Parts: sequence; C-alpha cells; structure tokens
Amino acid sequence: MESAPGEPNHLFLGSANSWIYESQDEGATWHRLAKLDGTDDLVVDNIVVDSQNPSLVYAAAWKFDRPDGGLWISHDGGRTWIANPGLLGQSIRAFTQAPSDPRMLFAGTLQGVFRSPDAGDSWQQISPQGSKEIHEVESLAVDPRDPETVYVGTWHLPWKTTDGGRNWENIKQGVIDDSDVFSIIIDPEKPNVVYASACSGIYKSANGGSLFKKIQGIPATARRTRVLQQDPVHRDTVYAGTTEGLYKTTDGGRGFQRMTGPDVIVNDVFIDPKNPDRVVLATDRSGVLTSDDGGVSFKESNHGFSARKVEALLVDPGNPSQMYAGVVNDKMYGGVFVSTDGGMQWKHIGEGLEGRDVFALAQSPDGTVLAGTNSGIFALDADSGTWRPRNTIANSIPKPVPEVVQGKHVTVEKHVKAPVRELSSHVFAFDLSGDVWLAATAGGVYTSTDKGETWQGGPVVGVVDYLSVAARGPVMVAARPKGVALSNDAGQTWWPMGIPTVLTRIHRVAFSADGAIWVGAREGVYFTRDKGLTWMWVHRLPLAGVDDLFYDANLNRILVSSRGSDLVYSIDAKSLDWKWLQTGFPLALVRSAGGRLMAATLDDGVVAEPQAAKAEVGQK
Repeated sequence: MESAPGEPNHLFLGSANSWIYESQDEGATWHRLAKLDGTDDLVVDNIVVDSQNPSLVYAAAWKFDRPDGGLWISHDGGRTWIANPGLLGQSIRAFTQAPSDPRMLFAGTLQGVFRSPDAGDSWQQISPQGSKEIHEVESLAVDPRDPETVYVGTWHLPWKTTDGGRNWENIKQGVIDDSDVFSIIIDPEKPNVVYASACSGIYKSANGGSLFKKIQGIPATARRTRVLQQDPVHRDTVYAGTTEGLYKTTDGGRGFQRMTGPDVIVNDVFIDPKNPDRVVLATDRSGVLTSDDGGVSFKESNHGFSARKVEALLVDPGNPSQMYAGVVNDKMYGGVFVSTDGGMQWKHIGEGLEGRDVFALAQSPDGTVLAGTNSGIFALDADSGTWRPRNTIANSIPKPVPEVVQGKHVTVEKHVKAPVRELSSHVFAFDLSGDVWLAATAGGVYTSTDKGETWQGGPVVGVVDYLSVAARGPVMVAARPKGVALSNDAGQTWWPMGIPTVLTRIHRVAFSADGAIWVGAREGVYFTRDKGLTWMWVHRLPLAGVDDLFYDANLNRILVSSRGSDLVYSIDAKSLDWKWLQTGFPLALVRSAGGRLMAATLDDGVVAEPQAAKAEVGQK
C-alpha cells in the first residue's frame, strides 16, 4: 500500500491477482485502476510512487508457483503500465527508492539485490552473483542520507553494504540464527536506529545493525511479523503487522500492545503523515481495515475492493434485490455475505459457521436458506442472522427380526432406525425446490422430508463424492465426475443413468421446465429429453471445460460458465440459440437477478452485468 507524495488521501493497493486498486479518499472507497498483464497470478507486493513526480509509479511483483514476476512502470499515475525489460522474469519480493536520490532504485529478488541509477532504465546486480548467502531477498531499506548504505533482509538473516554493494557484512549479531527477515525500517531522523522483523520476532539496533536486541512483548505465536511501519510524526511509535494481529509500541519498542484481534493477518500498514491517527491495514482475509484513533478500533473499508473467492451465489426468487454470497479461505471473515440492494452493499453473516468455507447456497419456497460448507449443512435463522446446524442423519437399515407367524417362529426383514450420526462431509450442492430436499456431498446423496431437520442417504449406486443434484417433483438426478444417477421416487431408490461415452468429467446437472436433463461437463453442454436413452450436444458452443450450469426459470435459459474463461453463455432451452457476454473476470458461476446477470468470480468477489450491456448472439 502506497500513497502519492503529499497526497495521503490518494492510495494504491496491490492484489494477489495482478490488479492494482486506487482510493482517492484515504481508503474509504476503492476502484480497480489497472491490471499489470494478462495473467491472474501476479502478487503485487510493492508499489512505489516517485517522491518528486506523482505520475511516475513503480509496481514490483512475483508469482506463487514459480520464480517469475517483474517490474512495471507507469508514467500516468497508474492508468497504463509498461513491463521493465531490465527485470523481466525476476521474482521481486522487495522494492524501494533511495530517499536522498529518487532516481536510485533497488530491487530484491530471489537471485539477489539489483540497483538502477537511472529510474529503471538500466539495472545491475550489486550482490555477488551466485552468492549462497545474499539471495532470496525479502526486504530492503536504504539509508535516508546515503544511497550507498543498504540493508537487506533475506530468508536467512540480514546483510548490509556501505559502499553500494562492493562489500557486504552479515549483521546477524543478536539475531536468532536462520531467521527470515520480512521487513526493515530506518528511522529517518536517527539513521543508526534500525528495526527488523523476522520469523523469530522483532529486533532493534541503535548502532546501524552492528548489534540487534530482541524486542519483548509479542507472543511467540505472533512472531511472523510481515511488516513494520514507523509513525512519520511520532518516531517512537512503531506498528508491527503480524500473522496474529497488529501490534503497536509508543516507546521505541520497550513494550508492545496488540491493537486488533489475533485473527487479523496484516500484510501492510499505512499511516497518514498529516494525521497519524489514521491507520490503514491491508490484510489477508478481511480486505482493508481503517482506523481513525491510532489503531484503537478498526472497521472494514472494502467498498469497491474485493479479493474474495466466491464459491456460491444465491438470488432470492421472490426478491431479486436480495442475494447471498458464500466465500472460502477467509475463516472468521468469510462464510456468507448478504445484500439487500442488488449487490451494491454487503453485510457479513458468519456467526454460527465458525470459520467454515461455504460451497453451496439454496433457498426453499418457504424462504429457508441453507449453506453447504466444507463440514456440514447450516440453516440461517432469519430473526437472529445466525446459522444453525442441520446435520442429523437418521437413516433406517434392514435388520432381521424374529417373529411368530401362525404359530411358527420365523425371521423377517424390517427397516429399523440406525444410530443417529452427524453429517460432517463437504457439501457441494442443494435442490430445495420440492417437498423432498436434496443435497450432494462428499459422503453421497442425502434427502430430507422434514425441511432439513433430519437427512437420509449416503453412497448412491455404490459411490460417494457427488457434486451436483437437481429435482423435478419425484424425479431426481445426482451427478458425480464419472456418472449420473437417476431416481423416480424422490430419492428412495437410485439407478445409474446412461451418459455419452465422450464425457470424462461432469460438474453440474439441471432440469429445464420441459423436463429435459442438462449436463455441464469438461466436453461441453449435453441434454436428454428421455432420461438418458438419447443425448444431444449443444454444438457450435465455443466453450469447453464447463464448470457451472444453471437453469433460470424466469428466462427459460441455461447459464453456462467456465473457470478458465471470462465469458458467460446463455442458451435458450427451447430453440438452443445462445448469446454470450464477456465479463473481464475469471468466473466461478453466474446467476440472474431480475433479468440482470450476477457473477461470482474466482478472486474478485461478486460482479454485476452493466445495465447497458448487450449480449452477442451465437448460432445453435
């Protein structure tokens, strides 16, 4: 997170999916500014605004899964970007500008330390090439008065040079051996005062790194301090962003106090130089948090910004302005969000889910909302806004029972109640449209005749791991990756249904109003009007790898999307004509809300179809 010089209201924020966001009101609201390149896996960890020219912005990035990344430069305040050829392909973990010479730039990469004397036009490596020590650079700091003095934090202890990289000194005195150094800051008024954060805690040096002393007061569980930030007005005040909350010292490190809950994972800290009570945090799971009282209290400030992974989206059939989004990977900050104004604003309703990921959401005709999680089923209590478990499995099993029939002792088979157990499986999908509710889980298929109070079921046709279910009265279908099961008696008995031999992985099933069964699979979209005896393929549809397929009764259309595409396809269930819209976002699924499409994205929350959007028409 970075502000423009002299403009603390103007903030830039990097994401983990190649996008840069901008705020003009000090983090109160955000909007997407630009995407660095065509990929979606750049971690934009470092943004630097030139200290003399606010239109000149640098963005350094890296990738999770391989040693790749680079530097991008903008000359128009971040609207457009050009990849810098000098650091092309470098996994840049640290980037900074020399305070005394803005043309002097430094980059810390997996290979070592690089320097540019000319604002990025040329680069040279100043750490020893092939060094077994100064590589995998995670943090950088340049002396505020002398650009030849550079501090470097690696995945194995800190280093320092006082002659621009010709010679390096391992400044590990006082630091626990083999410490990853995540952040280094230098007091601009007293350059000999240096703070360093590592996996082993926080350290402070009063003599330019010759000797570090470990700061006490932060518990061992929170020692992974990702970022240090000094108050630009009160120099004895330092904030430490850790994996278990934000800590603050007001006495130069003699004592620290935790300012947030331990569930907050802090990635970056911004302090307004004109109003140091204004503190902005970039976090792992809760997005952006802001404080106006020096960190005493924080509130979410994510309007216009979302890096949430949405796996479920539910639109209230009776009120399209009300919708629910289920998210994953956000622990206590995740679960479910609800909007009552068509997605403009969202409220968190996670109480009762206890940090579970939500993969399915559905609503019954009577208004009951169910959430399918990575561990069980939960129902929303509309009055309290909390979730209650609905995980009672009450099966009956055949059991031989002795009886006396016409004076003879015989054994007959009767169905008796099995011991009650709890459903704790991963829940993938629901169908709550009829009197018998249906759920697809990693443990099989379950039905309920009492509105989810109890469930019956388990493996179907001998297998588990069902991904999708659909019901049309007593006729039900359940899909697993390699097959589809059919029931004609509301789930009491199941039979394997014939499917096209070409299908290698099925993801979704749905009924259309005419009773046709639709399948979305790796090979495209197929449908049958005779329960699997014959199948038809929606040919010419230029989309393979279908991950989600949904029948919209109001439009009589099949909505189709793929996680590998940013296109939405809408197929007329009767004529098979189709239309497409490009969203600009990798998609998880698409739903319709009052005739307007809403999409759950892989990493960017929920996006809405523009009111003036016009679909392109395709051929059937």
